[in-house]
Amino acid sequence: MGRRNAVSGFLREEPSMIYGLIAVVLVAVDQLVKYLVMTNIPLGEHVPFIPYILDLTYVTNTGAAFSIFSEHTWALAVVSLVMSILLAAALWLNLFRHPLGKLTLTLLLAGAVGNLIDRAFRGFVVDMFNVLFMRFAVFNVADICVVVGGIAAGLYYLLLWDKLENKGEEPHDNAEADR
Repeated sequence: MGRRNAVSGFLREEPSMIYGLIAVVLVAVDQLVKYLVMTNIPLGEHVPFIPYILDLTYVTNTGAAFSIFSEHTWALAVVSLVMSILLAAALWLNLFRHPLGKLTLTLLLAGAVGNLIDRAFRGFVVDMFNVLFMRFAVFNVADICVVVGGIAAGLYYLLLWDKLENKGEEPHDNAEADR
């Protein structure tokens, strides 16, 4: 009972810390899956994961999505680092105040950091999820975080920002501002 109170007290006092914890867990899952693939599947080989839908295929990628900018791994690492810093700052500064908005930033941060670790320490990104029912790039957990987080952040900003972020603020009186 005491431990539960301590955890709920921590979350009440530092609610933004939960998003950091979520990002750390997602990066850990990304790196664990990459490690398991590298140690159990030979490079270029595949194993069935979800029959007729998804294989685990160990490939490396020195570029970005669909291997674009393959010759510029260092530049992609710098971009990932800058984006990671900006996303962490946006979370820290409460750019999005609503939990849903913060979660979108958290997903983007986890994806950027997951692939940054690969680029910085391996010189390439490890990809493994190979869609079988259509022609698509092989991707990883960090890529999933970036895509889901990016789409969710865009939708959040376009459809929910005014409803969720401006809640509680008093409307601006333009007549007063014009004086």
